[in-house]
Amino acid sequence: MENGINTKARFMFVVFLLIAISAGSAWYFFSVSQYATYQIDTQESVSGLIADAPVEFHGVDVGKVKSIRLVNPRSVSIVVRIDKGAPVTSASVATITSRGLATRGFTGYAYIALEDVGSDSRPLTTRPGAPYPIIPTAPSKVMTLDTTLNQVKDNFQVLTDLMVTILDTKTVASLKQSADSLQLATNALAKNTEKLNAIVANTERASQRLESLLQSSHDTVRALQTQILPEAYKALSNLDNLSTSLTDLSTKINRDPSSLIRGTAPPPSGPGEKK
Repeated sequence: MENGINTKARFMFVVFLLIAISAGSAWYFFSVSQYATYQIDTQESVSGLIADAPVEFHGVDVGKVKSIRLVNPRSVSIVVRIDKGAPVTSASVATITSRGLATRGFTGYAYIALEDVGSDSRPLTTRPGAPYPIIPTAPSKVMTLDTTLNQVKDNFQVLTDLMVTILDTKTVASLKQSADSLQLATNALAKNTEKLNAIVANTERASQRLESLLQSSHDTVRALQTQILPEAYKALSNLDNLSTSLTDLSTKINRDPSSLIRGTAPPPSGPGEKK
């Protein structure tokens, strides 16, 4: 009885295992059938690129890196699996690119970017002797920390050499002389500024005095118009009247000098004249 149960359990386990293997195989072949395999050959450094790294077409994930193999000291062969629905054509080129701080890794990651650079829309074909169709490459855009530090170091060294070449003894002396001349010019400008400020202050005081003088002159002119001129005009009028009276008196005396003795009373009536 127990042997029959054990045999049945073993049989069920074998059946379950066969079903699981079949399902896994079916899923694998189905997933494999959805992807096409391509090869990328490059002579540039692929530092940071690893298996299962993403393959993007115009920024969209379309596959993964399957394997990376060193062909010779100067050449690397990369095998990628790309979704058959991706528009990979004879105009497509692959670029090994890196990203900095990103969601896929704190220190960044390298991936393969695909782009079209032409109008040839024919599908890629396998060349004779090659296992897969080969996607041509463009210059790599990988920037690692070591590469960046080396570039910074090289640039700093170039800048240092340039400064040493330019700033020789004569140049330093000339720069010092120029700085001294600039200091003298600055001091002279400061002194001239003080003099200019003094002139401006004196001009302001003079303008205030001129304003007072103009106000006084205005008051004088107004007094001349309202007081002195009317009085002078009146005096001249009286003088004119007096002159006229003296002229009349002189004329009368010239005509009748006896009036100085008789006065200006009318003469007595003559014979036959009525009083």
